[in-house]
Amino acid sequence: MSDQPNTTPIPIQQPASEVCATCPAHSRANLLKLGVDMTDWDYVVALAGNPNTGKSTVFNALTGLRQHTGNWPGKTVTRAEGGFQFGGQRYKIVDLPGTYSLLATSVDEEVARDFILFGQPDVTVIVADATRLERNLNLVLQVLEITERAVVCLNLMDEARRHNLTVDDRRLARDLGVPVVPTSARRGEGLQELLQAVDDVASGRTVCRPHRAKVQSGKLAHALDQLTTQIQAAYPQLSNARWVALRLLDGDEAIADALRRGDLGDLNKPAALDPVRTEVLPLEAVS
Repeated sequence: MSDQPNTTPIPIQQPASEVCATCPAHSRANLLKLGVDMTDWDYVVALAGNPNTGKSTVFNALTGLRQHTGNWPGKTVTRAEGGFQFGGQRYKIVDLPGTYSLLATSVDEEVARDFILFGQPDVTVIVADATRLERNLNLVLQVLEITERAVVCLNLMDEARRHNLTVDDRRLARDLGVPVVPTSARRGEGLQELLQAVDDVASGRTVCRPHRAKVQSGKLAHALDQLTTQIQAAYPQLSNARWVALRLLDGDEAIADALRRGDLGDLNKPAALDPVRTEVLPLEAVS
């Protein structure tokens, strides 16, 4: 008999309601309140990115111009939705306004932030310009503070090559803790790899461990832990209580007002069925 300890993992049976790696992460009720109807769709993908990164080109390439446009509820900001099918699953993709941050200093930033925070998309694809990566990483890191389910679309790789720029996408993926896919959307390069990465994250085959900023100050870390615990107790279904706590400590009046008004709690309550449905796009012709 061997004296070596048995290190074989022991499977632990847990209720399917508690652990389901392949179940969608999104909240249908919250999405409906945000104006997105998930009837006949399996997963929802948010498309985020700075302006002028080719985000619209990526959106058009993935949807094949099969799109529906409208406004976000209560806003004058235009929302574009489309769809694609991959791996036998039906994906609705929502094109968020192009923003440089998620600090909610403008209506566009507020719309993008609220969709990622409250809609809890199954995957958030962050389109970054490979020729201006340092500038674009600000938004990437902010998105990764909110959600763990993300893919970085490193777009405009053809422009990077033209300027003799080289990006180590594998090292970047290791540093960020999420998949990084080099693409040139206008040339159709890397799109299949992007779809595969999205499908892997949505289905749970790829588990992201995103980089999160560490709090260096002991007092600040203690305050953050206390506030996060209180927010989790008040809103147990909130997707990222730590990020909300960070924004409150940073003096984000929009988040503070949402807490005072009870908006955070309201977004976690089941939504009444809305008789007005968003247009459902045909999937038969989607490749």
